[in-house]
Amino acid sequence: MASTTNQPTLLGPVPLPFNDAIAAGDTPAVDPGLMEEYGSIISSLPSNPKMHLNCYQGVWVQRTWVPGIIAIQRRGGGGFTPRRRGDVVLASPPKCGTTWLKALAFATMARRAHPPTSDRHPLLRLNPHDCVPFMEKLFAAGLGSKMDALPSPRLMATHMHHSLLPTSITDNLDCKIIYICRDPKDMLVSMWQFARRILPELQFHDVFELACEGRCLSGPIWDHILGYWNASKARPETVLFLRYEEMLRYPIDNVRKLARFVGQPFSPDEEEAGVVMDIVRLCSFEKMKNLKVNKADSSSVHVPRNNTFANDSFFRRGEAGDWTNHMTPEMARRLDAIMNEKLHETGISFS
Repeated sequence: MASTTNQPTLLGPVPLPFNDAIAAGDTPAVDPGLMEEYGSIISSLPSNPKMHLNCYQGVWVQRTWVPGIIAIQRRGGGGFTPRRRGDVVLASPPKCGTTWLKALAFATMARRAHPPTSDRHPLLRLNPHDCVPFMEKLFAAGLGSKMDALPSPRLMATHMHHSLLPTSITDNLDCKIIYICRDPKDMLVSMWQFARRILPELQFHDVFELACEGRCLSGPIWDHILGYWNASKARPETVLFLRYEEMLRYPIDNVRKLARFVGQPFSPDEEEAGVVMDIVRLCSFEKMKNLKVNKADSSSVHVPRNNTFANDSFFRRGEAGDWTNHMTPEMARRLDAIMNEKLHETGISFS
C-alpha cells in the first residue's frame, strides 16, 4: 500500500450514518406548522398512490422526499448553501450505479484518512449509503443540521433533478456535482426489482408504461439526464457527467477522472503503489456484496409505512444488459425511440 506522505491531511469526508441517528431517536421535532404546510403541499400535488409518488415542480418523486426537497430549497432563506471549499454532490436517477459511485467517491476523497487497504476502512463496516447521505432524506427527517457539523470536504448525494436543486448549488463555483446515468432499460429493470421488496405485486409492465409516459420515479428520465448533461456542458469545471456502462468498462480511468475533478488527483507515488486499483478493488461489486454489513439482515434506507430496504437490495447484479431478461425487443425499441427523440441534440444514445 502506498504511503500518502507529503499529501495534505484532510478531515473529511466522514460517514454520517442516517439510520444510527433514527435508531437512537436523535431526530429533532419538526415544527407542527411546517408539517401542516408540507402536508398541504403534498395533498395538492398530482399523485400515484400505488407507488407512493407525487409530481413536485414537474418531477415525479417519492412522497417522503417532498418535505426534504422543500427544506433544501428554502434553507436559510435562499436554499441549501454549500461551503466555499470542497463540497461535492453526487447526483443520479435511482438505480443507476448510485451505491457504487458513493463508495468510489468516498474511498477516493477519504483515502488519506482511510487508506483503501486498511482493515478498518469505513466501507468495510458501513453501507455506502451510510457513508454518503441523501440530502433530501436527511432534511425530510429534520437532520439537515447534522451536515453543518461535518468537516470539509463534505460528500453528499441526491436523486433530485437539476431543476430542483437550489441556485446556491447550481450557481456555486465552489460546489462540485458528479452525475451518473445508465441505460434506462437497465434502470427500469433494477428499479422494478428494488421496488418489489415493498410492493411485491408490482408488475414490470406498469413500471415500463409509467417510464414511457415520463411518470416513473424521478421521471421524466430524459429530463433528469438532460438537466445534468446541459449543466456539464455549460460548466464542465463544476459538473462531471459519467455513464455507468463506461464506469464498468474502465473503472480505473474513471476513478482517476473523479479524483482530478474534485481536486485530489493521485500523486505519482500513489500511482506507482497501485492506490487507484486498491480503491477499485475495495469498492468492487463482489467485495461490497459479500461484506456482512451488506447482507439481508442489515437495513439502510427507510421508506413509507415504516418499512426498510435491506442492505443486500443495493447489490443485486451490478452489470449491464440485464434488461434483455425482462423486456421484449418491442419494448426495448419503444423506449430507445423515446429516449433518442428526447436526447437527439445531445449525442447521447442508449440504443
